[in-house]
Amino acid sequence: MAQNSTHGQEESPVDVLADFISECTYDDVPDAAHETVVRAITDTVGVTLAGTRAGSSEIVTEFTTGHSSGDGFPDPSAAETDADIAELALAYGTASHALDYDDLSWAMDGHPSVVLLPPILALTDRVDPTGEEVVTAYAAGFETACYVAAPISPSHYEAGWHATSTFGAFGATAVAASLLDLDMETTACALHVAASTPAGTKENFGSMTKPIHAGLAARSGVTAALLAADGFTAGDGTLNGSRGFWRLYGPETEDDVEVPTAPTSDGWLLERRGIHIKRYPACYFTHSSIAATRSLADEHGIVPTDVERVVVEAAGGAGDALTYERPTDALQSKFSMQHAVAVAIASDRVSLGEFTDEAATDDRFTQLYPRIDFEVDESMSYDSHAARVTIETADGSHQTVREHPPWTHEHPPTTDELETKFVETATRAITESAAHRAFEALQSLPSRRLSDVLAPLVGSDR
Repeated sequence: MAQNSTHGQEESPVDVLADFISECTYDDVPDAAHETVVRAITDTVGVTLAGTRAGSSEIVTEFTTGHSSGDGFPDPSAAETDADIAELALAYGTASHALDYDDLSWAMDGHPSVVLLPPILALTDRVDPTGEEVVTAYAAGFETACYVAAPISPSHYEAGWHATSTFGAFGATAVAASLLDLDMETTACALHVAASTPAGTKENFGSMTKPIHAGLAARSGVTAALLAADGFTAGDGTLNGSRGFWRLYGPETEDDVEVPTAPTSDGWLLERRGIHIKRYPACYFTHSSIAATRSLADEHGIVPTDVERVVVEAAGGAGDALTYERPTDALQSKFSMQHAVAVAIASDRVSLGEFTDEAATDDRFTQLYPRIDFEVDESMSYDSHAARVTIETADGSHQTVREHPPWTHEHPPTTDELETKFVETATRAITESAAHRAFEALQSLPSRRLSDVLAPLVGSDR
């Protein structure tokens, strides 16, 4: 249990979180948030299945389980010990983020589902959760990660931390604590343990280490919850203490840390800020530029040979994340504005096939790289996702501004669009018919047991 967590003083931020997590029920979560969670989980199952085929996932799955990841999901029933469950979370998390095709939310400045779903998958055999319990745990984890992020975002990300892994460790802990039905005191202890685990530098973007950030955060959350359940102890003040997370990972002076109000006291962030589904398999900072480029190309009939110069202007966050002007492999191409825009001009689709090792060196795209200039517009807020694209051709200059990427929380994909993406991704590991059945099952997740939904995805139905 956490040692004297409040010293007789007012409730600490960790205690506030622990109370929220341990008391949260399915009926507490608004109906609109139920829909958001089901959509996010559905999308993430698909990208995770596809991710099992990625090199980073294959290596991590072999490392953690001793088995190949090529046959779909690692089997949660193979976990015989708590340590096995934690390692499964690492494998699932790495696979889910391997292709950078997963959702994100600016309420936590990162990718929520790749740290919230893996603990659920890893604990499935241990707790056999209902769909309602899965939705509840996910919702509690999301609100927890956002609560931790609130006082120090976006400066935390701007300083070089990968928020998915840092804030995600707390969210993953909340998910595991919810599924394990830990009481408030034990949940608080788990969060205090988790506070010593966050890490992840943006310098590793464009490599296999970026996706393992999600896996490590998921593993940290599961580990923290299981250790707390076994009576492990931790300090107090791990969020707002003088040497706590917010002071170490955020502003330089304690006065800069404004402790948030209790989660959901101002409404559920799942409703207010929500989750954005990715339309394209690349860094989200490229998405407005891709959509803007395609709209110009379609409107003016622009083909690669017409292009004399392209100027893309985006925010400082994009400048920090998109560091590969001349990518040489699939991972780098996902963090290259030049590659993203070249694909938008030269290809009929912007899908997984355009972000492979082969595509990164394909003449169709590389011949355009020298003609594409990416500039940071200092007038934009650091984490803006707006983009201004200008394409110069012999016929003149064509410009457009796109404020938001496609498929934001406010304008999500239709069910048909989501299913199309799900089938595109899931069929990297299972058959098309199995993918359609899995999609249908996931859409009715709250009325099912998760083990029944996952069963066809682990094994030979492919």
